[in-house]
Amino acid sequence: MSKTPPAINIRSGALDWGTLAPIRLRAKQVAEGVYAGSHRSARRGAGVEFGGHRSYAPGDDLRWLDRRSLLLHDRLLVRQFETETDRALRLVVDATRSMSYRGAKAPGAKLAFCALVAAALARLAVTSGDPVGLTYIGGSARPVAVSGGREAFERIVGSLETVTSEGDAHADLAYLDDALGSIARAARRGSIVVVLSDLLDLPEGSRERIAAVAARGRIVVVVQTLDPDEATFPFDQSVRLRALEGEHLVESDEEAREAYLAALEAERRKWEETLISRGGRLVSARTDDDPVMTVRAIAQAVQRGA
Repeated sequence: MSKTPPAINIRSGALDWGTLAPIRLRAKQVAEGVYAGSHRSARRGAGVEFGGHRSYAPGDDLRWLDRRSLLLHDRLLVRQFETETDRALRLVVDATRSMSYRGAKAPGAKLAFCALVAAALARLAVTSGDPVGLTYIGGSARPVAVSGGREAFERIVGSLETVTSEGDAHADLAYLDDALGSIARAARRGSIVVVLSDLLDLPEGSRERIAAVAARGRIVVVVQTLDPDEATFPFDQSVRLRALEGEHLVESDEEAREAYLAALEAERRKWEETLISRGGRLVSARTDDDPVMTVRAIAQAVQRGA
């Protein structure tokens, strides 16, 4: 009687941070290891075009408080000013179930690595004086509206600390559309959009949807983040692979490795070609990579897309 191969399957739940925690301290360390000023600072202030109001958030520059609104509406509002270009950083983190995977050689789950990179990018943006926001594809945590000031980083980290992997993006198109919809409506020319995902189990047409965000002069960088197991398929015996999104179950062996890697590379090239055709960029990362090098690669991709 043949032996049943082991099943590799991790469902949604508490995020496996491994050695990537604590995120706040690690993000600051990563940011310190990356050169600052990966893009120009946001140009906001007096003497440029008035861009409307938004609610006051702790850490906002008190010079732009609209005191009249407090008298009239009993609300603290902040006046916004903008030039022709917008240098806001918008982070999109894939928090669907497939991002919970952590192989034996990985320091943490894919979502944990993406959260660390996102937090480090937020730190760099705030240090450069640029506003930053965060949204998710799936997941349990609430998004963070675009804002600036010293509290923006804390709000981003606070959200990332509580996220858990939930949802099946392949089965529900709303996950991707919800994450990108507000960006497509609000992000102006020159804004930077960084999408961190394994790019696995996304719905049909995802490449085109994400690449389309680069319209109107936005800079889009997609960071494909894979576990070492996914990047190399190191299994040297029969193994049962169960999808984290959907109910697919496949039994495979070492002979499937070559076909798997070829398919993975073909898919990566499709993403790269689609993004480049719209002015976007693709960065490849593994969860056992140095996060400093990953953030640096993202910054370089932003500069190439500017």
